[in-house]
Amino acid sequence: MKNLLKAATIALLLGTVGATAPALAQTTGSVSKASQRSTETYSPEEIMAQGHQFFGKTSRGLGQAVEYIFQNQGEPTAYIVGEEGSGAFVGGLRFGEGTIYYKDGTTERIYWQGPSIGWDFGGNGSRVMTLVYGSQSPDDMHERFAGVEGSAYLVGGVGVNFQKHQDVTLAPIRTGVGARLGANIGYLKYTRRPTWNPF
Repeated sequence: MKNLLKAATIALLLGTVGATAPALAQTTGSVSKASQRSTETYSPEEIMAQGHQFFGKTSRGLGQAVEYIFQNQGEPTAYIVGEEGSGAFVGGLRFGEGTIYYKDGTTERIYWQGPSIGWDFGGNGSRVMTLVYGSQSPDDMHERFAGVEGSAYLVGGVGVNFQKHQDVTLAPIRTGVGARLGANIGYLKYTRRPTWNPF
C-alpha cells in the first residue's frame, strides 16, 4: 500500500511538472519575442529623443506628429535624418541627402530626388526626419516611393506624409516651410549616390 501511495504521489508530481513546462516555455517565448522586437525597432521615446536632438528648437508639434505616425504604423525599423531643398511652380522638384540608421547599428548615406505635381508654389530648404517601416537593410531603400494619397498631416509647423513601395513605408517629418503639402502628389527616388536626375 505504501508503495502504491509513493507511486501515485510521484506520478502526480511528474504530471504537474509536465503541465507547467509548456506554460513556462510559452512565457519565455513571449518575453523573448518582446525583447527581439525592441532590438529590431525604435520606440516612441527613442524617436522623440532623436527628433528633439535633430530639430532642436524648431521641433514644436514634433510630439503630436510622432504620435500620429506611431498610431498609424507602429514602431519603425529605421530612420533617416537629413536636409533637402525643393522648389515648385505647379510642378516641383525635391532633392535631399541624409543618413539612414538601423537598430542593429547599420548606417549608410542616402540621397533622394523626385518630382511633384499639384497646387504648389515656392521654394524652401528644410530638415527632414523620415521613419522607415518594413526595411531591414539599406538595399530595400533604393526604389521610387510614391506619396500615399490623402495621407498629409500638418500640426504645429510640422508636416507628415506617407510614401510606399511594396512592403516598405516611409513617413517623412518636415518642419517649418518644409511642410509644403503640395509635394505629396508625386514620388521620391532614393539612391546610393547623388544625382540631378529626379526621374
